[in-house]
Amino acid sequence: MPSKAKTGKKLVIVESPAKSKTIAKYLGEGFIVEASIGHIRDLPQPSDLPAELKKTSLGKFAVDVENDFKPYYVVSPDKKKKVAELKAQLKDADALYLATDGDREGEAIAWHLLEVLKPKVPVYRMTFGEITKEAIHRAMDNLRDVDTALVDAQETRRILDRLYGYEISPVLWRKVARGLSAGRVQSVVTRMVVDRERERMAFRAASYWDLTGQFGADSGSFKAKLAAVDGSKVASGRDFNDNGELTSSNVVHLNEELATSLAAGLENAQFRVRSVDTKPYTRRPAAPFTTSTLQQEAGRKLRFSSKSTMQVAQRLYENGYITYMRTDSSALSDEAVTAARRQAAELYGPEYVPQSPRIYANKAANAQEAHEAIRPAGDSFRTPAQVAKQLSGDEFRLYELIWKRTVASQMADAKGSTATIRLGAVSSDGRDAEFSASGTVITFPGFLAAYEEGKDESRGDDDSDEARRLPNVAKDDSLTASEIVAVGHETSPPPRYTEASLTAELEKKGIGRPSTYASTISTIQDRGYVRKQGSALVPSWIAFSVIRLLEQHFTDYVDYEFTADMEGDLDKIANGQAMGTAWLKHFYYGEDADPGLLSIVNNLGEIDAREINSVPIADGITLRVGKFGPYLESTIPTVDEKTGELVESARANVPEELAPDELTAAKAIELMETAAPEERVLGTDPHTGHTIVAKNGRYGAYVTEIIPEMTEEELAAQPVEYYKNGKPKPPKKPVKAKPRTGSLFKSMTVDSVTLDEALQLMSLPRVLGEDADGNPITVQNGRFGPYLKKGTDSRSIGSEEEIFTITLDQALEIYSQPKQRGARAAVPPLAEFGPDPVSEKNIVVKEGRFGPYITDGVTNITVPRSTSLEELTRERAIELLAEKRAKGPVKRTTTRKAPARKTAAKK
Repeated sequence: MPSKAKTGKKLVIVESPAKSKTIAKYLGEGFIVEASIGHIRDLPQPSDLPAELKKTSLGKFAVDVENDFKPYYVVSPDKKKKVAELKAQLKDADALYLATDGDREGEAIAWHLLEVLKPKVPVYRMTFGEITKEAIHRAMDNLRDVDTALVDAQETRRILDRLYGYEISPVLWRKVARGLSAGRVQSVVTRMVVDRERERMAFRAASYWDLTGQFGADSGSFKAKLAAVDGSKVASGRDFNDNGELTSSNVVHLNEELATSLAAGLENAQFRVRSVDTKPYTRRPAAPFTTSTLQQEAGRKLRFSSKSTMQVAQRLYENGYITYMRTDSSALSDEAVTAARRQAAELYGPEYVPQSPRIYANKAANAQEAHEAIRPAGDSFRTPAQVAKQLSGDEFRLYELIWKRTVASQMADAKGSTATIRLGAVSSDGRDAEFSASGTVITFPGFLAAYEEGKDESRGDDDSDEARRLPNVAKDDSLTASEIVAVGHETSPPPRYTEASLTAELEKKGIGRPSTYASTISTIQDRGYVRKQGSALVPSWIAFSVIRLLEQHFTDYVDYEFTADMEGDLDKIANGQAMGTAWLKHFYYGEDADPGLLSIVNNLGEIDAREINSVPIADGITLRVGKFGPYLESTIPTVDEKTGELVESARANVPEELAPDELTAAKAIELMETAAPEERVLGTDPHTGHTIVAKNGRYGAYVTEIIPEMTEEELAAQPVEYYKNGKPKPPKKPVKAKPRTGSLFKSMTVDSVTLDEALQLMSLPRVLGEDADGNPITVQNGRFGPYLKKGTDSRSIGSEEEIFTITLDQALEIYSQPKQRGARAAVPPLAEFGPDPVSEKNIVVKEGRFGPYITDGVTNITVPRSTSLEELTRERAIELLAEKRAKGPVKRTTTRKAPARKTAAKK
């Protein structure tokens, strides 16, 4: 067979179309650059396995747990066309270059491409940390093979996550609620948020007092704070524990009375300077960004969510503006160090650059897949001003942040001095009071001229003395005092996590990979375990139930150290120091005294679902996590005063917006006392004799009738049916009559609705009459408000009260008008973002039936639960609309009735 003729063409495969366009410019002729658009194959759902495999050892996970955990991969249905295109391109190529990202995920994508395409031409692995001409050419000079150790680590991680989720999630379905999910990292992150809320719930505030005063000298005045009384330090917030107890010895705990009397006793006291202490101040710049620190700082300074940060960074990388954004390393290449130092000198002066380059060591234990820190791309950096016109608003802001941090990292230390003045006097009652004031003066800003790192919310007293110049005073100088006042304080609970502080804590504990933090934090919000309250992350009550079950029955799998150790084991596999199959066998089947996941799941024993879903809130009041949400229930038996019989315990709904730490004992009692009655008897329907009641239901308050059960005599009087042999059939259970119901109007409550109103509500829909063609017109109330109905044509009307007053003529007038889609009245949009670049129509955010959604009048997309309206930007709205357009219209499956078979005519 003759060999294939040389074409001179080389096929390069990357993940994304944006990346392929940029790279194609630098490679030039002879190279065809195609995008796989992410992974081309994955583990299928077990339900999608071929029938012959479902009953094998593959059937439970699509992983053969009995044969070295061999995975069963399938090409994703939406990637089959792409695979066919890549195979066609490969036929005409002389070489294949796999240029996916250089991390584990990218290595796995390259390996899957190799396995599916089965190339018969030379194959090269090509990696680069930035998409610039220089970087692409350097990558061509440093080609290698696919790293099987990295592939093994990624495959082990994927199988591990499948085993974890598919074994533990069904337990949550049975004992908490259907549709819940457990995840190796996701569940641990949820536990961290729940643990912080538990700390806040257990927290007891302590009060303490101190004094502040304004003091004057010839060279100026300054503010100082009481530091000591009679030589003993004055207690501050740091001296109390979370139970409100004073933990420090040899401190003075001032209450309001002591502080107020001391302030009064110092009104005419003679204050003098007791000491002046001056120390040099030096501050070093922060290291260049890693994935984790970029997410933290973008959250603090730009108010970006972790997910938004990574999406914007991805675009900047793919278009050649920054280096690869998934990295554990804070190191810079020699070229980047030179570029940063050169730019700092050009912009701020040579004195702002230290004599020797700064070297930043990797903080992460395993940073081998992190080429270098996130920085501006290229061997020379473009300033923000040079790229401003080429970037969107969010892209520019993130690029500017990265540029500033990178340049500042190679600049000189900030220099200055910190002065502390101690001053005091004796009060009229003989107590010695000593005040203190500190201030820092920056004499040389150094890197601060370019950048200053942000900070997360902290606890305790704010003793910040940054950038405060104190007057020039000396020991024994006399001072004038004014405005000496007693100030009360309360200790504060641990602050809730924000996305930034949670990311920092995950990195500190070594849980998960920084590259997955954004998707994990987004997932726990999408699943309803956590919601945002401002920027704070608040756990739901269902998260409490899930974590409680996991802590009690899967202890190790939500343990912080255990999870971090697992990450370390996966790093060993990535480094070639361990094998994935052996590690998975130990994890799933266990060894010696160490039980595996399978053994734990098979020996769970009895799990008390009611106990798992219960949280005591106050004496006699317990919070229950029910099928339809959390509610309070009295645990004290309730006795009917008339009959003396035990009745159903009193209940109260818990407002959705109420955070768990805000549900105090006092609040629980208030909710129970103000809860509307579950049921109220209104009277008897004069026409049917049925009792009419008002109730609180899942979808709101409603009225209904109670249809009594048939008596024995009525049952006996039912007609008897007979078999063909003449024997009587057993009596059938009578079909229960469906009671009439009606939802209460918004203006009505269970307490206030009357019998007459209830009978009116249950009479709906109300028939108004017929139109000229004989079509009946009715009026009724629906889930989304009152409306008219004529066949399939529905029209909204103004208010619920109109249901009983609108006439046929008024209805006909409404139907004579063209039908208007949308709301009954013009409602202003929640946000406006200007014209869409594709449709050129205005983008707005509206409130819809199922929550806020983005629309340009042509394409609609629901705002993701993980994105608050405050965080939603024009760029993100355009991106979401573009993604929706790319997916195309939703394919709706319709079932066609098969035509009736014609029977053959009898001859």
